[in-house]
Amino acid sequence: MIYPLIYPIISILTGILILIFPEILNFVIAIYLIVIGIVGIVGRRGFF
Repeated sequence: MIYPLIYPIISILTGILILIFPEILNFVIAIYLIVIGIVGIVGRRGFF
């Protein structure tokens, strides 16, 4: 039951970091899109 808590915690920490360091917003969005893309591709093959 830890996994449902990971995404909200990451979202909160990311939001705080963006408020403190707005210049990292581009990197955060890029990393998010890459991770979502990889999970989408791998998830279709049945690994997740």
